[in-house]
Amino acid sequence: MAHAESVFKVNFLEYASYVIKDRAIPDIIDGLKPVQRRILHSLFEMDDGKFHKVANVVGHCMKYHPHGDASIGDALVNLANMDLFIDRQGNFGNVMTGDPAAAPRYIECRILPFAKKVLYNPELTEFIESYDGRNKEPVSFPAKLPIVLVQGAEGIAVGMSTKILPHNLFEVIDAIGAVLRHEAFELFPDFITGGLMDVSAYADGTGKVLVRARLNTKDPKRIIIEELPFGVTTEKMIKSVEDAAKKGKLKISSINDFTTDQVNIEIVLARNTYSDEIVDALYAYTACEQSISVNPLVIHDGVPRVMTVSEMIRFHADFLVQVLQRELTVEKGHLLDRLHARTLERIFVEERIYKRIEQKRTQEEVEKAVISGFKPFEQQIARPVTAEDVERLLKIPIRRISLFDIEKNRSEIEEINARIKEIEWHLSHLVDYALGYLDELRKLASPSMKLRKTVIGSFKKIDVREVANRDLALKYDGTNGYLGYELKNGTTQFMVSPFDRILVIQKEGNYFVTDAPEKLFVGKGMRYCVIAEKDLLEKLVFTIIYQEKSLKYLFIKRCKITQYILNRTYELLPTGNYKLFTLSVLDDARLTIVFKKGKGYKNLEDRTYFSRFLVKGVKANGVRLTTKEAQTIRIKHEADPKLPDTEEPSLFKDIDPFDDTPEEEEPDA
Repeated sequence: MAHAESVFKVNFLEYASYVIKDRAIPDIIDGLKPVQRRILHSLFEMDDGKFHKVANVVGHCMKYHPHGDASIGDALVNLANMDLFIDRQGNFGNVMTGDPAAAPRYIECRILPFAKKVLYNPELTEFIESYDGRNKEPVSFPAKLPIVLVQGAEGIAVGMSTKILPHNLFEVIDAIGAVLRHEAFELFPDFITGGLMDVSAYADGTGKVLVRARLNTKDPKRIIIEELPFGVTTEKMIKSVEDAAKKGKLKISSINDFTTDQVNIEIVLARNTYSDEIVDALYAYTACEQSISVNPLVIHDGVPRVMTVSEMIRFHADFLVQVLQRELTVEKGHLLDRLHARTLERIFVEERIYKRIEQKRTQEEVEKAVISGFKPFEQQIARPVTAEDVERLLKIPIRRISLFDIEKNRSEIEEINARIKEIEWHLSHLVDYALGYLDELRKLASPSMKLRKTVIGSFKKIDVREVANRDLALKYDGTNGYLGYELKNGTTQFMVSPFDRILVIQKEGNYFVTDAPEKLFVGKGMRYCVIAEKDLLEKLVFTIIYQEKSLKYLFIKRCKITQYILNRTYELLPTGNYKLFTLSVLDDARLTIVFKKGKGYKNLEDRTYFSRFLVKGVKANGVRLTTKEAQTIRIKHEADPKLPDTEEPSLFKDIDPFDDTPEEEEPDA
């Protein structure tokens, strides 16, 4: 058993690590998930400047991705629709409407030069074996931009998840430039669907944003939805509006979808309803407003880490300089190799070193003759001559010995030297070189990405409770003990909306707060019911008169109910052998207690006022009113002394305050 548990733990940890690092959470270096990286790697390998059938790209990518063609095809379409790295041809679906793409055999794609400029450099890329060991795939591309911020990312792993919103490409480039120039910067999300956005709680990418649809309300009798919030399609939007209309939240006549390449959803309003009246309701009840929480979790140095937007920008500003330095160093190495080879060729031809091998009979003698021939010219050669150099020189065609090719060789050497000097200057001015590189990216990127699509503003999230109409009659049916706004029979208590919360005090003195119910069993003899609004409850004072069951003493307690947990039941009466006698919510009143006859005393009355007693907490004990058994209680509101005294054993006249029958159970529905 112990061995089995150990194997399970090891396997689970390996699986969790694989899902976190290799599937769900993007790497900060290139911001790509494995399937995206493998698709781009396939397109780099297949690139010939022409379009390729998506089906062919999917087939090629299956050499690297072990999860089937469907996952590759869907990921390729999503990647292409970002208009960043892949050029499209054909029906790739519609991001606005949610319509799917055509079958992979009918659509085509190719890699864009921008992708090569930002991602492609095989000499700086680390490769590992593919899942079957037959091919090599990149661990990550040496990306020169924070792709994870440009594209955004979303994924769920074992015990953790990530959600990073997309940002405007040109604003990201500007932010990196600001870091390189030691300037301040701000960066906020930008969505391809446009819309409006409040970033007051964005918290540098670790908080949340509030996004809204752009509404055209110029016509008082109709509303046009022109742009969508992030993550919402026209289909989802229309369904949310129709659902709200069916529930009576919106008064509309019809809804029409005229979306093509631009969103155009027309909402025709009902009679006597105008556009400025239902805008808040659209934000409250439909998909026109969305709150999006962000969790910027990425793989950094091989481990998951939450990084702010600013940290990602600064990381990639440093990484850009490092990658450019490595590229320049690699290019300089190649140029020095070419310079060495061209110098050897020039000396080999001009000094007729090839004449030395005419009488040699073995390969060893040939090599020695060539190498010894270069000894007088060691000052002109950057490094010692090797056997590989000799082999290359001996393969020079006879026509290369002509004067024309000698002049061409000298010209090439001059170009190489000029480029080496240029690289050395760039290596000593890396920041300036990086800023120039960013300018090149701006020119190479699609101009359509330059303009921000989402407008940043400030607006308050619409609370559905604020716009909900209290047009539902909350009824109580005392015959069966049900309370709700969908009851057909019963006494109307007050009007509510589905988003209201109500305070219910039951017969025995138990109370609870719950959402306004459609139909809820609260028991017969409900004492009191009111909307549980904070301002109302703070003003409302409950005067509770209760009796000790054995000695028949009466007690009074005055309290407020201001704190509660939703749907939790509490007790108004203190712990002990007590029962509720009567309950009142009058501010102040004259309380007349009529005692029972007999037991050695005559019929007496005792009068007092509510205001004599302090208002305490719900858990406080009451103050003893009498030591004699009461027959009835009369309460008169002090504000109107002309009113006759009314016997008020309860707020509901049909309840006997001395009824000892237990509270009934909920009947079968």
